[in-house]
Amino acid sequence: MFRPTILKRCVRSLATVAEEKAPRVKKFQIYRWNPDTPEVQPKMQTYEVDLNKCGPMVLDALLKIKNEQDSTLTLRRSCREGICGSCAMNIGGRNTLACLCRIDTDTSKETKVYPLPHMFVVRDLVPDLTHFYKQYKSIKPYLKRDHHPEDGRENIQSIEDRAKLDGLYECILCACCSTSCPSYWWNQQQYLGPAVLMQAYRWLIDSRDEATAERKAMLQNSMSLYRCHTIMNCARTCPKGLNPGKAIAEIKKSLAFD
Repeated sequence: MFRPTILKRCVRSLATVAEEKAPRVKKFQIYRWNPDTPEVQPKMQTYEVDLNKCGPMVLDALLKIKNEQDSTLTLRRSCREGICGSCAMNIGGRNTLACLCRIDTDTSKETKVYPLPHMFVVRDLVPDLTHFYKQYKSIKPYLKRDHHPEDGRENIQSIEDRAKLDGLYECILCACCSTSCPSYWWNQQQYLGPAVLMQAYRWLIDSRDEATAERKAMLQNSMSLYRCHTIMNCARTCPKGLNPGKAIAEIKKSLAFD
């Protein structure tokens, strides 16, 4: 059993070792743009962070920069657990969640951070997702029924039918997939995009829903669905490991054999 004096010495020794540890300085290049000064062009601003004094995720570095170096840096974040989708951005050339993206510990390389591509920017790393959410609203992402259980309780679903929703309902609407899709870049005013179409499929195959014909009719045009060319960037970039491309293919198959 350690004596208190010996324990104190050990703690002091560990603290000394931590202080003497050589700093690991990592450079982050971050996209900056302020709508209050529209005459100033967007730019990349470089910040340095000692990885010995920072958490392992890119979001940790961004918050450290905001808290200790530049309070004007603007970004969205909330849960820090990959659940809310708020901190979606382009890191090192890939759309992902900053809270789930580990910092590349190679200090000889800079990490570049941009807002989600091909979206209007509110400020710095914050994209305007207004249109994206309007598209989500347009597919009526809720249960539609004309008949309700006589006992007034819940709508029963079999275990097998419930299992069909796995890989679909987990989508957190972070928009990483839609903003990585070239078809969505060029046609986003009419093409719904991977994230919204995957949710459309989620309601199409829900055994409790009674609006299947209405949902299919909404997608039966040349733009809402058929701008997808199966590039599959959506599946590669999804931080939750989902496959929107497969869901879109299933919708196409369902409409073709209707």
